[in-house]
Amino acid sequence: MRNLELHETINRFLPKTGDSMPSNDIVHAFDAQGKPLGVFIPFALWEQLDEKIRSTLDRPASKLQGFKEPISDWEMLVSCWDFPYPVDMDVHCRLCDNQTLDWRQDAPRKFLLKAANLGGLVSFECCQCQARIRKNHFKDAIDVSCTPPGAR
Repeated sequence: MRNLELHETINRFLPKTGDSMPSNDIVHAFDAQGKPLGVFIPFALWEQLDEKIRSTLDRPASKLQGFKEPISDWEMLVSCWDFPYPVDMDVHCRLCDNQTLDWRQDAPRKFLLKAANLGGLVSFECCQCQARIRKNHFKDAIDVSCTPPGAR
């Protein structure tokens, strides 16, 4: 998330006093390779945002509980599998680096099956960042794409 977007998001949660958070209060942390690790904000600001952010973060989990994965579509694809390579169970989100060797075995689940069809298209939603991972199975290769949430 860009700095301006982060400030706008945080300011939405602040009490409506007319004040906004100064941009120099945010410290971005990166690892040695430049990959973002997190963002530090002043504790006083966290005290104002804590409850609102936690309740917002809890919402996606409850939304996902009611979702029924199309497992029968997946099973139909697997039963008719005629590709020259074995069925692949691994999924990797390129946006947040969430990954698994077998999406069905994770507890709690890292990815939700969103769609599967006999044409070889399989789509997953990353439970960490809500990105969409699409695996297009072709006769000689698998094409994988990762789309940010909201860009579908």
